[in-house]
Amino acid sequence: MPLIYDEVKMDVGYRLDFLIEKKFVLEIKSVESLQDIHLAQILTYLRLSNCKLGMLINFNTLQFKNGVKRVINGTL
Repeated sequence: MPLIYDEVKMDVGYRLDFLIEKKFVLEIKSVESLQDIHLAQILTYLRLSNCKLGMLINFNTLQFKNGVKRVINGTL
């Protein structure tokens, strides 16, 4: 995902997992537990893609529902 600043496109290496219909960011993880850095990462992707809603999913949990976090950029 490129960063665009003052009409200059910079390829800075942001790699979001899924951008669905340019409205929804889906970030997939397989870690022991979700950390603040993971939340910061998806919030950055939401801001750069101008999306309001995203989901952070960690597949390394015993129950799937414990690994799902809905993330909102601002207000819906």
